[in-house]
Amino acid sequence: MTDPASYRPAPGSIPAKPGVYRFRDPHGRVVYVGKAKSLRARLANYFQDPAQLHPRTRQMVTTASSVDWTVVRSEVEALILEHTWIKQYDPRFNVVFKDDKSYPYLAVTMNEQYPRMQVMRGDRRKGVRYFGPYAKAWAIRETVDTLLTALPMRTCAPGVFRKAERQGRPCLLGYIDKCAAPCVGRVSEEEHRELAERVCQVLAGDAKSIVRDLTRSMQAAAEREDFEAAARARDRLRALDNVMARNAIVLAAGVDADVFSLADDELEAAAHVFHVRDGRIAGERGWVVDKPEPLDPAGMVGQLVQEAYGAAEREEIPTEVLVPFLPDDAPALTEWLSGVRGAKVSMRVPSRGKKAELAQTGAGNATQVLEQHRLKRASDLTTRSAALQELQDALALDQAPLRIECYDISHTQGTNQVGSMVVFEDAIARKAEYRQFSIADAVDDTAAMHEVLSRRFRRYLEESQLPPEERESARFAYPPQLVVVDGGLPQVNAARRTLDEVGVPEIAVVGLAKRLEEVWVPGDDFPVILPRGSEALYLLQRVRDEAHRFAIKNHRAKRTKAMKVSQLDQVAGVGPTRAKALITHFGSLARLKEASIEQIALVPGVGEGTARTVYAALHGEGGMLGA
Repeated sequence: MTDPASYRPAPGSIPAKPGVYRFRDPHGRVVYVGKAKSLRARLANYFQDPAQLHPRTRQMVTTASSVDWTVVRSEVEALILEHTWIKQYDPRFNVVFKDDKSYPYLAVTMNEQYPRMQVMRGDRRKGVRYFGPYAKAWAIRETVDTLLTALPMRTCAPGVFRKAERQGRPCLLGYIDKCAAPCVGRVSEEEHRELAERVCQVLAGDAKSIVRDLTRSMQAAAEREDFEAAARARDRLRALDNVMARNAIVLAAGVDADVFSLADDELEAAAHVFHVRDGRIAGERGWVVDKPEPLDPAGMVGQLVQEAYGAAEREEIPTEVLVPFLPDDAPALTEWLSGVRGAKVSMRVPSRGKKAELAQTGAGNATQVLEQHRLKRASDLTTRSAALQELQDALALDQAPLRIECYDISHTQGTNQVGSMVVFEDAIARKAEYRQFSIADAVDDTAAMHEVLSRRFRRYLEESQLPPEERESARFAYPPQLVVVDGGLPQVNAARRTLDEVGVPEIAVVGLAKRLEEVWVPGDDFPVILPRGSEALYLLQRVRDEAHRFAIKNHRAKRTKAMKVSQLDQVAGVGPTRAKALITHFGSLARLKEASIEQIALVPGVGEGTARTVYAALHGEGGMLGA
């Protein structure tokens, strides 16, 4: 625990200007990011008598050991920089927004040559238009199936598209008129892109122009007695009506708004948003919010708006943002949103009418999200805390092991060896912190583990001496409180010797033996036996199993790549070096097979003659390699 007075900056050295500040722990890790209109006034609040601070604020300033800041020109710049740093550093004392579930979106990949409509989850990609989110994936598939009757754009995977191109025949959807079949040239690239734009227009809630065009086409076909064309236009009109009818009309036509709601308490909160486009609910979304820092409802709304629009495209931002409380930095937020959208955006609290009724419905949804989360979270927090406390007591550690690292080795009879490192913080897997190590072949498991641990902790000692700004991007700058290895007393003693040799004797080591799930401590002749129902044992098992899974995954990838390289070794004029260069350049043997002779010849060290030989071998022109 640190005394905040030991790192308090001189008041006169802090500028009274807008900016963003970072608190760091003794290892240089950013633990909190904040913004301020006046850095001097805001930072002064943190360095008052600790007894007067909120308990969580007090915990933050006593965990930190330094503070730095960056001055910006305006409050809007401070807003943007704060959001960027929170995403970059993932500080443990900042509010953490998490989706209460993985919502599916209907996406149109406008970044591809022939855009594709598909269901997507997870992080957003640049150049892709997203619609929703939807509560259920089946609801999207029903929408897509209906929409394809009216606007038959591409929905197939890249492999299916390329196969149709090669064969000159469309897939089933092309034959039943639910795809325009750009793969076989039924429509041009420009025509298909225009079709994709019209799909986006309908999904955004604006089908008026398309309905008008189809109505005119139907009437014109009927007048010239082309009844088949008229029937097709009629069916498309019905399909569009069905798609639009799926979305409830809640506001007046032409209204685009996002309606935010909040259910808040002392330690956590839940947020909900209705996305309304052209008066219809186009989607909804819920967040679960951890509150390591104290925030009033207005402050929570400000953070919520930043989270919702942090990675938004201009077309995703509506003209109105309706919130339950107006945040203190509302002018800066609206200026930022208007800049992203390229047009004016208003932010206000709805007080009456249909918008207030919709906000009240959203508040009920947020309350439901919070109650469901509490039921799950109560047991999660209790069991995680119990597991860490049991580990501390059973292993006689000075503190609870908030960061645990587990190491495992995977190989096939000594070949393609890979070491894995997985990280659990607060008993939760931190996959962004996972690392893998390539190891030379023909090394036994003990020597391989010695190599992995030596490399990891030597890097830690080196990177811990870096300046804070360089340490932020370092891969091994932060130490664990506990290292877990797979094995019994010989393995754990070897791991202990390795850490002592490197110079980190303060880091605890244990081994978990698979046969009886015994926990071995260095130097002890008898294992620590944790009860079978122990949360501590369950945590160690999860950590060990995750390290094993990660090691096997990387080993298989390395083995597959080596097999592909060995296949190329059979080609005359291609040795291990050229084979590795080819696989590295194209990424896979399948990609290499798709390349032309000219593209293969561009790989460093591969001339045109060798490129012709490789191409012939990969395409069966000589029988050296199967396709």
